[in-house]
Amino acid sequence: MTANLLDFDLDGLAVFCEQLGEKRFRATQLFRWIHQKGAQDFDAMSDLAKSLREKLKNSAHIVPLQPLSRHDSADGTIKWLFDVGGGNAIETVFIPEQDRGTLCVSSQAGCAVGCRFCSTGHQGFSRNLSTGEILAQLWHAEHHLRHRMGSAERVISNVVMMGMGEPLQNYTALLPSLKAMLDDHGYGISRRRLTVSTSGVVPMIERLAQDCPVALAVSLHAPTDALRDQLVPLNRKYPLAELMQACRLYLNHAPRDFITFEYCMLDGINDGPEHAQALIELMRHGAGLGVSAKFNLIPFNPFPASGLRRSPQARVLAFAQHLQDQGFVTTVRKTRGDDIDAACGQLAGDVMDRTNVSSRMTRAPIMMHSANSKHHHES
Repeated sequence: MTANLLDFDLDGLAVFCEQLGEKRFRATQLFRWIHQKGAQDFDAMSDLAKSLREKLKNSAHIVPLQPLSRHDSADGTIKWLFDVGGGNAIETVFIPEQDRGTLCVSSQAGCAVGCRFCSTGHQGFSRNLSTGEILAQLWHAEHHLRHRMGSAERVISNVVMMGMGEPLQNYTALLPSLKAMLDDHGYGISRRRLTVSTSGVVPMIERLAQDCPVALAVSLHAPTDALRDQLVPLNRKYPLAELMQACRLYLNHAPRDFITFEYCMLDGINDGPEHAQALIELMRHGAGLGVSAKFNLIPFNPFPASGLRRSPQARVLAFAQHLQDQGFVTTVRKTRGDDIDAACGQLAGDVMDRTNVSSRMTRAPIMMHSANSKHHHES
């Protein structure tokens, strides 16, 4: 069985080349051909010895993902649907802006976390993606866009692990993917421009800090355990006190001096002034000394199975102002690509669910606990 070379970071490729009797510099040359030049044909790799090219033909291949479809939004956003076999398909989104090009990458076919407001979670979970399947999304997008734009320069400057799946529940495949993205012989993405988004897998946040500290974004969405337990079920395993402690410790290693907290604005659920104040208290006093934070407020992108509504814009802006008045950098995310279902929370792909999602996720009312009392009401 031959190896797919997209499955390796540079260290892994060096080990593979050593097994072929080749020195490490050959792995570096090969890595550049694959990731910087988008090559698939070993015969095209002109600076490799012919003997190595023959070995590679017999022992390796470079097989990217096959796009099933591509949709272009009016705002320039592009969404690809990639076939990953077994009836599963994943989505990848490119978001162009004046000063950057951002690729939103998937890490799993589906997601087992089951956040109430996310359409991926409502599709259930099939399997983790391999390193090659994660990297193939960047490989395809980068070289497709270069060809389309007639450019030899890098198009994608930022990568966010915010597509389908919980990246930190697929850590074994994630780590070499991140290393390949960072590698100057690969894509040369800076640590500040490579972001892992997590719903709060505390032990793996701690491991990421040691193994490969990149920018961290936490899908928070609620300022109290009572509410977050319902919106982000993983909170029942790793409650806010543990999550905030992990975030505080991560800052000792992070390339930025803050953690980004994502907060999806849900009408009547988490968008009141009392929630904003509770959020401020959490950041100031969580983990004892508080956590340096930036907030990214996300307009909810409705889908029928959620039973939830988007917060009115005036309430979102008032919420943002409340945070800003207390000294927190706060942005309200522009909704990009919603005309092609490529906006935040809309990525669903096609997932052969193995987790009985229909019985796990119901549209039961969310029990609202006031920040100032023990009473609750249904929403």
